[in-house]
Amino acid sequence: MGKYFGTDGVRGKANEDLTLDMALRIGQYLGWYYGKGKHAKILIGKDTRLSGDMFELALAAGAASTGAQVYLLGVCPTPAVSYLVGKERFDCGIMVSASHNPYYDNGIKIFDHRGQKMDEDVLLQIEDYIDQKSDLDLATGDAIGEYIDWQDGLEIYMSWLKSIVPVDLSGMRIAVDLANGSATSTAVETLSSLGATVEAISNSPNGININLKCGSTHPEALVRMMKENDYDLGLAFDGDADRLIAVNSDGELINGDYILYICGKHLKEKNHLNRNMVVTTVMANLGLYKALDAAKIDYTQTDVGDKYVFEEMQKNDYYLGGEQSGHIIFYEHAVTGDGLLTALKLLETMKESGKTIQELSEGLFIYPQLLENVKVKDKKVVLDDEELKKVIESVNEDLNGDGRILVRPSGTEPLIRVMVEAKTDALCKEYVDRVVNYIQERGF
Repeated sequence: MGKYFGTDGVRGKANEDLTLDMALRIGQYLGWYYGKGKHAKILIGKDTRLSGDMFELALAAGAASTGAQVYLLGVCPTPAVSYLVGKERFDCGIMVSASHNPYYDNGIKIFDHRGQKMDEDVLLQIEDYIDQKSDLDLATGDAIGEYIDWQDGLEIYMSWLKSIVPVDLSGMRIAVDLANGSATSTAVETLSSLGATVEAISNSPNGININLKCGSTHPEALVRMMKENDYDLGLAFDGDADRLIAVNSDGELINGDYILYICGKHLKEKNHLNRNMVVTTVMANLGLYKALDAAKIDYTQTDVGDKYVFEEMQKNDYYLGGEQSGHIIFYEHAVTGDGLLTALKLLETMKESGKTIQELSEGLFIYPQLLENVKVKDKKVVLDDEELKKVIESVNEDLNGDGRILVRPSGTEPLIRVMVEAKTDALCKEYVDRVVNYIQERGF
């Protein structure tokens, strides 16, 4: 990770950590980098947060000032930008979003010409330009670029989704929580056009209600909706619609571990799980591994972050991978997580098997898990502390193989994440508290 770009782009409070000047210079550099001898072709999308317009136009102005032709997709899912960059031969794509963060944060994610996350060396060059360690010439005369509203892009994206998962959803009743975010632009229209009856909540974005007590990180309203009504499946998206958490008709959450298990088994049964492999991160529940073992499905682990899941999948041509958070990659079709694609894959599995999501979940027992975030001054100092390592080892000894502990840094915030899985919630709390109390008492 560089000075500004973390595992998922630049992210921070709008006009504080992430400034207008940074966005302008990012746009300028990309327009110049891809515009040597031509007008660069750049795609920009955004979610619904208040500062999205501001950063979108700053990026566009910056890119146009160095000669780029900029296409504005408007409010859209992050995976729409990823797909369209490759499909429509853009030089790169930019998504203005802070994903599941509150509205006052924003972020800038950059995709290369393949729709994949931008190479690290290019990001470092952009950082040097942000810090004015390098310079470049602005365009003049007829070399100056322009920007174009491109709403047709969303239709192309939705048509593609329906072509790769052409499932007939007639007779299905689906509840969706759109997080007042990017999914408001695509989810209801796509599901309805496939024949489903769809009822949506958190579908009235106003710039400040994105992710506010809704969506995949706060699915409580959708859970109540599922318990009180007769729906086949509930779908909760995050702010930029690249993640999905489902809810069954009993109001129980179907997180990324369940989705990997359900889709992994279905793909294996269709002889379509390439190399019989599912890619997970180290945060996947111990119960998932036991269930995959029972289903005779192989698995491998990566560091936390969809970037690392994708790298493992790309390197070995694995078709299915993802995170507990609901960021699922179907590498046969896409190079990034896509909440709506994941939803369609789940619904396709239900239709083809004739089973409810509860029946498809049988065989997976999720160990109780507790995750606590501890704010610290320096993540590296904490993780290098020898006494902390001894505390963690003492927890491992007490778990004795029937659970696990994971202590890791956040990729985007000054936090240490302490996660424990054990037989009971009480044990999880006891072991998490042991580590968290040590960190807090030392004043890290």
